[in-house]
Amino acid sequence: MIPFNKPHLTGNETAYIEEAVKSGKISGDGMFTKKCHAFFEQQYSMRKALLTTSCTDALEMSALLANIQPGDEVIVPSYTFVSTANAFVLRGAHIVFADSRPDHPGIDEDTVESLITPRTKAIVVVHYAGVACDMDKIIAIAAKHNLLVIEDAAQAIDSFYKGRPLGTIGHMSAFSFHETKNIQCGEGGLLSINDEQFSQRAEIIREKGTNRSAFFRGEVDKYGWVDVGSSFLPSEIVAAFLFAQLENLASIQQRRKKSWNHYHQGLAPLAEKGKLKLPFIPDFATNNAHMFYVLTENLKQRSELIEHLKAAGSFPVFHYLSLHKSPFYAEKHRGGEMPHSDRYMDTLLRLPMFVDMTDKETDSVINAITGFFAS
Repeated sequence: MIPFNKPHLTGNETAYIEEAVKSGKISGDGMFTKKCHAFFEQQYSMRKALLTTSCTDALEMSALLANIQPGDEVIVPSYTFVSTANAFVLRGAHIVFADSRPDHPGIDEDTVESLITPRTKAIVVVHYAGVACDMDKIIAIAAKHNLLVIEDAAQAIDSFYKGRPLGTIGHMSAFSFHETKNIQCGEGGLLSINDEQFSQRAEIIREKGTNRSAFFRGEVDKYGWVDVGSSFLPSEIVAAFLFAQLENLASIQQRRKKSWNHYHQGLAPLAEKGKLKLPFIPDFATNNAHMFYVLTENLKQRSELIEHLKAAGSFPVFHYLSLHKSPFYAEKHRGGEMPHSDRYMDTLLRLPMFVDMTDKETDSVINAITGFFAS
């Protein structure tokens, strides 16, 4: 069985973990955490990078930094993972859902302004599959209405919008290093602060509401409880694993893009015949090969294709359920229908995709899909 995902190891993960253990400091913000922070700040010109235990935690930190209060409204795409919305629900926000684009699962930028009310506090965009939203449109709308922009860049490492790294355009952003992501450490995340006004408070929130980081830099003679916060920082063991991955980012990306292009080339004939649809990459965006998906005609066809591929020896998976229809939020949703989000919910199918995937494995999936439509 070709799995949907297989976590990639570069070879230095355990060596760096051992180095961290022998250093005598395995709690957070040690040597390897600093190396990871420096990597992101230098490679992508992030104003301030802070490792977190997950992308979910990074999103929850962004909700705290945005000072979301009960009754505030936050605009979020319906087609996304629950963490994107839940981070703000935890602060008492009402989620105003936006539909997806007709040509891509990302937020439909042209519908966002119509969703803004006097209670709107922030716009959260999700760079689905690592493909950028039209950030010029989003930033212009936010500036006009004095709103914060938060990028959910969970899938978007090493992807760009008009030459700018995703995760560096909004006021702040969240990345994921879950084992299914391009760069992974099992579970992990990153908060990128792109507006200086949030930098100092982000450190405090991440350190349980204390100014402990400033104390260790010698900026204060003692540290204490100065704000709300929680324990959002990962251990050095996690950071050591992650740094081994970051050192190999270029080769990891090269191999993923090779598999992505192999899929695209092999399935293009079916797309030309109208049998299925392939991923769309807007001119302003790059492709970081986070995932390869196809769109079927309807839910029934997707279900049949899934069973066919499993029988042929591979494990594809569908993706999100529209959050505006979720059991938790359906009664709270005050908007209308989200036809595009629902279409992706019913027809989008993610194919096996991982760093160590061979051409033989990719061909096996392509041949099985081709055989399904031939029959």
